[in-house]
This record gives sequence, structure tokens and C-alpha cells, in this order.
Amino acid sequence: MENQFFIDSDQLSEMALEKKHRLENDPSSRKSHMEYLPGMEQIESDISWKVLTQMNSFDYSRYTAKDVQAALKRPACSIEDFKALLSPAAEPFLEQMAARAHMETQKHFGNTVYLFTPLYIANYCENYCVYCGFNCYNHISRMKLTAEQIEHEMKIIADSGMEEILILTGESHQMSDITYIGEACRLARKYFRMVGLEIYPVNTDDYRYLHECGADYVTVFQETYDTDKYETLHLLGHKRVWPYRFDAQERALIAGMRGVAFSALLGLSDFRKDALASALHVYYLQRKYPQAEMSLSCPRLRPIINNDKISPSDVHETQLCQILCAYRIFLPFVGITVSSRESATFRNGIIKIAATKVSAGVSTGIGDHESKYTGKEQDGTSGDEQFEINDGRSFETMYQDIAEEGLQPVLNDYLYV
Repeated sequence: MENQFFIDSDQLSEMALEKKHRLENDPSSRKSHMEYLPGMEQIESDISWKVLTQMNSFDYSRYTAKDVQAALKRPACSIEDFKALLSPAAEPFLEQMAARAHMETQKHFGNTVYLFTPLYIANYCENYCVYCGFNCYNHISRMKLTAEQIEHEMKIIADSGMEEILILTGESHQMSDITYIGEACRLARKYFRMVGLEIYPVNTDDYRYLHECGADYVTVFQETYDTDKYETLHLLGHKRVWPYRFDAQERALIAGMRGVAFSALLGLSDFRKDALASALHVYYLQRKYPQAEMSLSCPRLRPIINNDKISPSDVHETQLCQILCAYRIFLPFVGITVSSRESATFRNGIIKIAATKVSAGVSTGIGDHESKYTGKEQDGTSGDEQFEINDGRSFETMYQDIAEEGLQPVLNDYLYV
């Protein structure tokens, strides 16, 4: 069943006026979601055509148990095999898929599980994405950290023992410009061995600048690869432009980033087709840029402030496990991240099968790490969260739980010379 997105009726009249004003004045709302806006770099690439061709022709109802069994027997997983493993016909074979995924994970990653934490430095946003807590119509507490506040948050996180950080912002070019993000990268380099970015897509020159400032890798959620559905979910702002977002990882690699990460937000559209497209996005780029490190994640929808009805009603844990196992079998040496959107029980189980990276000590709010990490009362205000997390374990607890599962928690495996 397709998800429905709800908005409190008390907000409708106010939002209608605001929306009318924005739609009348924002050029992104008057253009096709497949048409670039001024200033957006276009690169020559055939990756999106390849991905969309495969996704649009994917009829998962035609696969049978024999197709799944044949896929599991083959030493290497083809695209056709991967499609079979994503199909409903594969659900009765989840135990066999998990065993194969575990074998591949052990072969390429051993018993290691990597740890990181996100740091949101601003939650201002210029996009209207109906499923996101940061969207420009959602009446939340907005905040942008100063350089001093960013460094304070980073020191608190680093003091916990964490060595990798993922810097995030809302998608506002005005409130979180490239210079501001670059300064955050420079500060992060003082405290962390690995620095990732999850920000709005930018041009190659901007990615190159951020890499020079200290960023190692870039994560971009395509949200959904279904271009028609994408248009109905992204009504305003730069994010509305589907192809510019799709090519973000390739621009980052052209700019010299060491790694890139990919994801669809499962539950926005047909999750089987989105899972196929996400993995193929990695598959084709990996062949074009074999030197790059690539990873996948598989977040599901979570409730947001002012709208607790948003949930992945059509993507259950069993199906999520199926997708993750299929990812691992198809792309055995790609990192797989499972975020705090999922429960502690699920994450404890999936790291023994397919996942190689988890977040810990997570906050999706702005400026509240001191209170969450130390229990000390915050001075001043903080910004509201992007979504509700499901697993709130601290870094220390997560580290201990991973070790108790017989796995090796890894904080960093890079040496800089």
C-alpha cells in the first residue's frame, strides 16, 4: 500500500498562503523537475539513463523460486540475479540469503563494524519536501551553529572517543553556504580522522573546495529514483531538480572526494524498484570510478515533528533485511550503513549478517550534544530534529554491544602521511 503524507488541518490556511507566495516567486516551482536551474552544473554521464532503464523495466512479479535458488547458487551475482533476490519470490529464502550475505561480509570485511556519529550544524531549509521535518513549511525551531558552537559540539563528541563525524545541514544555500560548511570541515579535521558531508548537492568546484577543507566523502539521498513520484514529493526549491541530485556523487568524485554514499528513503515509492536503482547507481559508478570507496544505506521513513503519521507502513523489517542481504550478495565489497532510524534489536542482528557501519550517540537536532552526552543542562536554545530516531544508544553502549556480539568495533582505519 502506498504511503500517505498528512499535514495538521490547523496549519492548512496559513500554509496555503505561504505556499502561494513561494510558488509565485520561486522559479523552481514553475519548471519541470527534470530541468536544471540556472547555476546548476551539467556533466556528461550516461549513468542515470542506465539506472532508469533497468528500474523502469523491473517486473519483480515475474521471478520465481527457481530464479532465486539459481541466483543463490551462482558464485557471482548478476543484475538479473539481484532482481530475483529483491523480488517477493525471495522472501521464503531469507535464511539462505542471510547465510550467503554473512559469508560475503566475512570474506570482505571480517568481523569489523565501523562507528560514526552525525552532527547537524543548521536546520534551515529552502525546499518543500512533504516527508521531511526540516521542510520550509514546517513550523519548527530553526538554528544555525556559530563556528564556536560547532567546535564545542565537536569537542564533546571527540571526547567520547568517536573518530568519524558526518556533518549535516538543512538544504539552504543562504543560511548554510559553502564557506560556512567549509569552515565546519576545517574544524572537524582538528578532532576527527574521517569527515563526511551530507549537505545539498553542489557543483564540482564546490565539492573540490570542501575536499580541500577536509571532507573525505559525500552522502546524498536520492530519496526516490521514481522521477514521477519524486515530483509529487518535492514541490519547491533546488532539491526539486531530480537529475542534478542524481549526478551529485559523480561530481564529488570528479572533484577528488575519496568516497561517496547512496540511498533511497524506503517507503516514498515502490521500495523494491528504489532498492534496485540505489544498488545500480553504485554498480555503474563503481565501474567508472574503480578507485572510489562507495557505500549504501537503506533508511526507512520515520515520524517528523508536527507529523507523527509518517511511517514506512509498506516496508517491514523482514523486507528491509531482504534488501540488505541482496545488497551484500550483489555488491560484496561495498560498505552498508544502518542508521539509528532502526531499532537496537534490528541493528544488533544485521551487523552480524550484512551491515558494516552504524551510527552511535546520535542527535538529529541542532546544538544539543552537551545535554545528550553529558547530561549537563544546555545554555541557550537548540534547533528541532529532522526526524525521530529509534536507537538512542550512546557511543560507549554501542561499542560495548558490538563487542558483546563477537564483532570488532572500528573507529578509524586510515593513516594520513
